[in-house]
Amino acid sequence: MRFVLVHGAYHGAWCWGLLSSELEKLGHVALAVDLPVEVPEAGAAAYADEIAALVGDEEAIVVGHSMMGLAIPLVPRLAPVSRLVFLCAFVPVPGSSFNEVRSREQVAPDREIQRVQFTDIGEGVWMIGPDTANELFFHDVSPRLASWAVPLLRPQSYRIMEEITPLLEWPEVDCSYVLCRADRAVDAEWARSTARARLGTVPHELDGGHSPFLTRPAELARLLDRIGVEGR
Repeated sequence: MRFVLVHGAYHGAWCWGLLSSELEKLGHVALAVDLPVEVPEAGAAAYADEIAALVGDEEAIVVGHSMMGLAIPLVPRLAPVSRLVFLCAFVPVPGSSFNEVRSREQVAPDREIQRVQFTDIGEGVWMIGPDTANELFFHDVSPRLASWAVPLLRPQSYRIMEEITPLLEWPEVDCSYVLCRADRAVDAEWARSTARARLGTVPHELDGGHSPFLTRPAELARLLDRIGVEGR
């Protein structure tokens, strides 16, 4: 199978290295996209164009992490996609911005961030600080990996959150959802109900936090392999 891996907010293709190696051990092809997340005018449609360019003409399973769950449903109209996998991901609602969705649904866990570190760079672009990144993204990542990952984080445009989603209707492509039970960025119960209500699927569940590609890459690779084989 061929997997196209789509990083979430502040991240880049670098975050998929361990998972890509595990998928390749299982005989799969793994490709990771680098999105222009720091570009102020780039939103879901611009990200989908980049993802589709990497998919090319050969069918792929597209895995979207976190914020990029808002972009991957746009890809099937641009490129051959056999399945969408939402990994600890937001799910768009046609007709709404995701900021509107967050205002009426408990998307994030009901807990206070202990060290709030966000810098407004301007034009709707923000940078996350190391303490907040460690708390939200990497709280269960080994100190060695976390110290490697944090300096690689990039500024993120929030246009994708503010815009009315360009998704007018859901593509006729099967979808899967993978949630993490101790996720501090996406509420596990929200993910469970959203997977059922909006994607029509029972989510797969992993232990741990928001970054299973760093904490349990072999387990996640086996799960993705099973999703591809079993088709759910």
